Amino acid sequence: MNNRVLFIDDDERILAGFRRNLHGSFEVDTAVGPEAGLAKVRESPAYAVVVSDLRMPGMDGVAVLSKVREMRPETVRVMLTGFADLEAAIGAVNEGNIFRFLTKPCETSYLVGALTAAVEQYRLVMAERELLEGTLRGSLRMLSEVLSLLRPEIYGRISRIAPYVRPLSRLCGDPSPWQTEAAAMLCQMGFIILPDAVISRVERGRTLSAEDAATYRQHAEVAAKLVANIPRMGGVAKAIAYQEKNFDGTGFPQDAVRGKELPVGARILRVLLDFDRLVSAGAAKAEAYKTIKQGAGLYDPDVVVAFGEVLGEEGKYVIVPVAVKSLRDNMILAEDMFVTRGGQQLKVLPKGYALSSVSLAHIAKLARYDPVTDPVKVIVPSGD
Repeated sequence: MNNRVLFIDDDERILAGFRRNLHGSFEVDTAVGPEAGLAKVRESPAYAVVVSDLRMPGMDGVAVLSKVREMRPETVRVMLTGFADLEAAIGAVNEGNIFRFLTKPCETSYLVGALTAAVEQYRLVMAERELLEGTLRGSLRMLSEVLSLLRPEIYGRISRIAPYVRPLSRLCGDPSPWQTEAAAMLCQMGFIILPDAVISRVERGRTLSAEDAATYRQHAEVAAKLVANIPRMGGVAKAIAYQEKNFDGTGFPQDAVRGKELPVGARILRVLLDFDRLVSAGAAKAEAYKTIKQGAGLYDPDVVVAFGEVLGEEGKYVIVPVAVKSLRDNMILAEDMFVTRGGQQLKVLPKGYALSSVSLAHIAKLARYDPVTDPVKVIVPSGD
């Protein structure tokens, strides 16, 4: 369990006392002054609790804990001060959402009790978040599985971009990476309303007529509205809504949002989706990335640079042939998979598809009646 506690104070002697008295009860870290404290919150692994003195030069504890809340909303915040005035307490609670307000000098036993309660509060917050995220991921996986059955070619795109989402979110400093992962899973849901002819033209990189272009533009809006009906999915819906929006503000939806105002998830999807379209159209990955880099105004330059780093990590994966009976969840197809029926080959799943329990059951059912590609080439980590 995380019991890391950061104390922020401008008096080194007080900080030394905290380290001495609380050592063994908590994993104590200290920072001299507000700037050093905020730097540790930003750069270090998450703290369960941050305790800040109220009166410090340059920035008071209310402002410090408000910034802590912005950077690490799950971290529990405690105010400690020798000036126990009501106005300061009210300001701290209202502006920083403080868990406890303690006065100096504070007896060690009382401080230990307060910090123990704060760590428990952190545990409850994290448990609730893990439950929420787990429930949402399960629901989203179900929706994406439905899409995989209705539009396997489109789901293939989702499967191909999925491995890039998490590392790219991390490099881009995404504050809500799970939302971006969810947006990537559901960003193509709106394709269910598009005619096959429009999808075919888009996938082949063909120029769309004005009427087809207007129809195509509806897919992001439709997907965003569907997702917005799920509680606490507003951020995911917004990322989906802006997935086709250019960094310079052009594209759709046609509004004033541009640049860093666009959700980071939308900026990540903009790069990944166009990259996959280029690769699917026949471009080598290096060539596709070069095209992305040259797309001035289309993409967030920071996301493009980070994506280059992610692509450099792909050398850690290899392509190997695997017998159909040995296929497992999360293996990624390195080639199209076919079934032979009536003398004709019919595509079952596309290259780049991430296998799941549903698709594996579907493959097993097909294999009972007709020959399927066996073995099939899949992408696995090079250490496997």
